[in-house]
Amino acid sequence: MKRKYEAMIVFDTKGKEEGIDTLVSTVSKEIEKAGGKLEQIDNLGKRQFPFNPRHVEAGTFVSIHFEAESAVVDAVQAKLKLHENIYQQFYLRSEAKK
Repeated sequence: MKRKYEAMIVFDTKGKEEGIDTLVSTVSKEIEKAGGKLEQIDNLGKRQFPFNPRHVEAGTFVSIHFEAESAVVDAVQAKLKLHENIYQQFYLRSEAKK
């Protein structure tokens, strides 16, 4: 059963040559390759962290809305865990609008 999900991806672009658009494109291709259907991508911009975990001062937050099976979310999360420019990722199942 396909459900709607929202992924909050935090990119660490400090000292990296790739632009944020290239990184978002890479993530969206991974979601589509795993079987998800993209609906909306919002770049929420770069934000400072209140403290410096793992020596990272700021990150670029991107919200991605997509529709997929639950197994797709697990596969995408496992694949993106290996990506060096992704600092954190969080997935939330969206509720159906009434």
